[in-house]
Amino acid sequence: MLPSPITSPERNPMRNGTHRRKPGMRTALAAATVIGLGATALTALPAAAADESIAVRYRHGGTGSDQAAPWFTVVNTGTTSVPLSQVKLRYYFKADPGASYSYACDWAVKGCTHLNGTFGTPANPTATADRYLEVGFTAGAGSLAPGADTGDVQLRFHRSDWQPLDQSDDYSFGPAQTTYGNWTKVTATIGGVQVWGTTPGGNESTPTPTPTPTDPSPTAPTTPPVEQRVLFDDFDYTGHTDPAITAHGWTIRSGGGGPGVGDATWAPENVTFAKEGANSFMTLRTSTAGAGASTRQTEVHTAARKFKNGTYAARVRFADTPTSGPDGDHLVQSFFTINDLTAPMADDYAEYDFEYLPNGGWGETANVLYTTSWETFRPAPWEAVNQHTEARTSQAGWHDLVLTIDDTALVYYIDGKAFARHDARYLPERPMSIHFNQWLIDLAGQTSTTTRAYEERVDYMLHVKDEVLTPAQVAAKVADFRTSGTAFKDSVPSS
Repeated sequence: MLPSPITSPERNPMRNGTHRRKPGMRTALAAATVIGLGATALTALPAAAADESIAVRYRHGGTGSDQAAPWFTVVNTGTTSVPLSQVKLRYYFKADPGASYSYACDWAVKGCTHLNGTFGTPANPTATADRYLEVGFTAGAGSLAPGADTGDVQLRFHRSDWQPLDQSDDYSFGPAQTTYGNWTKVTATIGGVQVWGTTPGGNESTPTPTPTPTDPSPTAPTTPPVEQRVLFDDFDYTGHTDPAITAHGWTIRSGGGGPGVGDATWAPENVTFAKEGANSFMTLRTSTAGAGASTRQTEVHTAARKFKNGTYAARVRFADTPTSGPDGDHLVQSFFTINDLTAPMADDYAEYDFEYLPNGGWGETANVLYTTSWETFRPAPWEAVNQHTEARTSQAGWHDLVLTIDDTALVYYIDGKAFARHDARYLPERPMSIHFNQWLIDLAGQTSTTTRAYEERVDYMLHVKDEVLTPAQVAAKVADFRTSGTAFKDSVPSS
């Protein structure tokens, strides 16, 4: 059994708490498609110095029959520092007739925002190489010192129509390369000069670059860097009535409505704030005495719906057991983004969930964590279109949750490790709001009339608009805010 969408005030209320997921097919693709694959003009680049050399280590990432997953690390084997902006890699493959391809960076130590990928055609196509993916770095990737490497560069590409790929006849494909090793079927250039690898027969990696003029060109004016647009909250409030909560754009939900058991109430007073040492956190407390009328659920969300691509992060404490009373209720503890369902099966709906069920539910009999990317759904008769990944193990304790959204994929991280990657077909079309909630699916898990209470805690929330951050970069940014004494910042413009 699979999880249901998290119904909120954004949607039509659904109050029976027994929603079921069924697999569905996406009705449209939202992938960044590369159509033009012809030759492009080359910019003049400085030639590689004699003491500049690099090696490319490759492994096959393995993502199924409809995607290729070339993963790389680049190692500086020379004696001088190499600016990564001067480095280009080429991965050669045999294209399907008439097909176009889409590139994605899933994760990179240097940051996916500092990589780019384009497709091209060799001057002399061969039976195993009539197309290539060229990967480059921006200046923001920095330089490689002698002996240093880039760390993981985890890439993938697929046909823009998501048809299956046959990689068996691809020149650069190494199915046995399941760990990193030197791979000469991927070429590398520095400043336009090939320094690594063997090109397919009859092809130079790049034309010889034009010599750099003797007289230096005038320096172009420097454009000031654009300030990051961020929402950060350390949840340093005095209580649920603190006027700063509303001033900072948050709404604490009240009243009735789904999701969850009928007749339950959303209780603002059950949202509290406290400190452990200098660190503040928010607690969502949900309680019941076994009847809908006695059930108090909690939800906090942004009033604005202005968040789309970028990085979403929160440190959340899940709990397996109640703070008091008997255990066993079918509880959902969550962190998610969502917009409104404008009509059944509307294609512009979006929702992206971290959902932890400590006692099962939705047909599960024990603890399970879901990450789910929603395209759309229909309340009645029930139909859903989503992609989900789950882990059936306890998640009790604090966890760093990160979701990144760019124009190619959605990637979920838990405690610094990639947990799930969901397809471009589930990317958002419209802005969303950000939510935390804790609610009961039903009252079947524990039938006692003794009052019990469960708690979900949130340490901080961070969103960086239109930038994909690694989990390490998220941690560093949060640390910077705290070091500077910044408990709240919102520079994300209205959508």
